[in-house]
Amino acid sequence: MSSIISRSLSFFPRSTMSTSQSKLHIAIVGVGLVGSELINQILSIPQPTSPFSLISLSSSTRTLFNPSTPIQPNFDWKFALKASPNSADLRALTTQLQQLVAENKRVAIVDNTSSDDVAALYPTWLRAGFNVITPNKKAFSGELELWQDIIKASKESGAKFLNESTVGAGLPIINTLKELVASGDKVIKIEGVFSGTMSYIFNEFSTGKPDGPAFSSVVSIAREKGYTEPHPADDLNGFDVARKLTILSRTISAFSHTSTTTALPTLQSFKSVQTASLIPPALEGIPTGDEFISRLPEFDESFAKLRTEASEEGDVLRFVGVVDVQGGVVKAGLEKYPTTHPFATSLGGSDNIMLFHTERYSPRPLIIQGAGAGAAVTAMGVLGDLLKLV
Repeated sequence: MSSIISRSLSFFPRSTMSTSQSKLHIAIVGVGLVGSELINQILSIPQPTSPFSLISLSSSTRTLFNPSTPIQPNFDWKFALKASPNSADLRALTTQLQQLVAENKRVAIVDNTSSDDVAALYPTWLRAGFNVITPNKKAFSGELELWQDIIKASKESGAKFLNESTVGAGLPIINTLKELVASGDKVIKIEGVFSGTMSYIFNEFSTGKPDGPAFSSVVSIAREKGYTEPHPADDLNGFDVARKLTILSRTISAFSHTSTTTALPTLQSFKSVQTASLIPPALEGIPTGDEFISRLPEFDESFAKLRTEASEEGDVLRFVGVVDVQGGVVKAGLEKYPTTHPFATSLGGSDNIMLFHTERYSPRPLIIQGAGAGAAVTAMGVLGDLLKLV
């Protein structure tokens, strides 16, 4: 990774990275799996040519902030953060970063959490002149008012928000979509397997044959491998896919210069997406993942019947998301696809795949496919967004 970044940095003028004034000052909120990996990737960029100055880290309890002495490779930041006397206070951090902006320094704040409270701060940060980079889906798929405020704040200050990793982890989904619509292409439909969890489950469960492993068994194994949430219902309800579809739909509307998006519904939140949950009604509200898994075999016969019916038609089952711009429909649910379709032939493990049907990419769609989950690729997507600001 470092060698690739090193080569890419050769395209940036050295003079623009020679002083701390010109470097992008980064504050990272959230140092879990993705946050820790992102820190490692940033610090792997050769010094002193790195365009970044990593000045602040915040966990759920502590904060490090030292703009005069940025974090360097081989620094034990985990120990320093744990030992920091400063409690986590995002309002105080905002004030500190505002001072840097007042000194004409460029600032980016990275939110690696999944917190609604942190997401609610994006308009404040953007208005303060901070660029906001995040894999957190909450702000872009939640209430419409917050999304609109983010757009407004960005336009007012000129600060950017970049959220490539909210859909497909490190896959180039969001930026590709922005470039398609901003360049005047008209999106007809986007369809894809957007959930790594659902991808794994149905790649294993439905292969085109009339029989195979029990649905409950596949879900249980997926849970053991760490592909599902601790409570599998949090995956099977389809909400993760609905959030990603909301982000794509809103991106089309916000960045398109044509009037062809008028058919798209105005999504008040991800809950406005037509989502067909895979949770059997009798298991709705089961409080624990263990109990849910123990009860799921009761419904294996129903899922097996769906598989057999699909096989008889030469199809496989896939949980897909669709943004149908022409039809004005945004939906997520279980669908059947021919065994010759890319959703049947190209997927493996927990891969994601997206098909962009546009006026330019027609009749053959633009296809983007690859690992759609994991700390390394998600952090790579975040770092890619940071590099866009250099």
